[in-house]
Amino acid sequence: MSSTRREALFLLSGLVAGAVELEGSASQGLSNQDNSLPSATYPFSELPMSNANGAEFRPVLKGKLATGESLEVHETTLPPGAMPHAPHHHVHSEMWLIREGTVQLTINGTSHVMGPGSVGFVHSNDEHGIKNVGTTPAIYFVVAVGPGADAQ
Repeated sequence: MSSTRREALFLLSGLVAGAVELEGSASQGLSNQDNSLPSATYPFSELPMSNANGAEFRPVLKGKLATGESLEVHETTLPPGAMPHAPHHHVHSEMWLIREGTVQLTINGTSHVMGPGSVGFVHSNDEHGIKNVGTTPAIYFVVAVGPGADAQ
């Protein structure tokens, strides 16, 4: 089954918005001063784009959930053979949702090849890196959750 980036982004934003809404209704004691991310939509055509190391980045959202966790979501388009940065580690966890292309996600020295529809997850402080090992651009969403995710 093939879907567009817009559809994937719509589904992702719906999941995040739903989680925020559920938490808000579960804890009705939240004050009006709540600085958590509000329910919202993020049309692809309105996402700004930046470039770094040959990759294109489209930030989607960044902030805190009503439960206190930091959250950051962006889309990356990575050309064949490219890496957005060297392998690294950090306190927050990350998840990759592969939209198009073929990437190699290396976690603590073990490589995993992923194609469209695949999902990769890296636990807090595990070393990881991603590389486009295909012959076409790879497009994927990154969802970062936990301490410092909204500081990226």
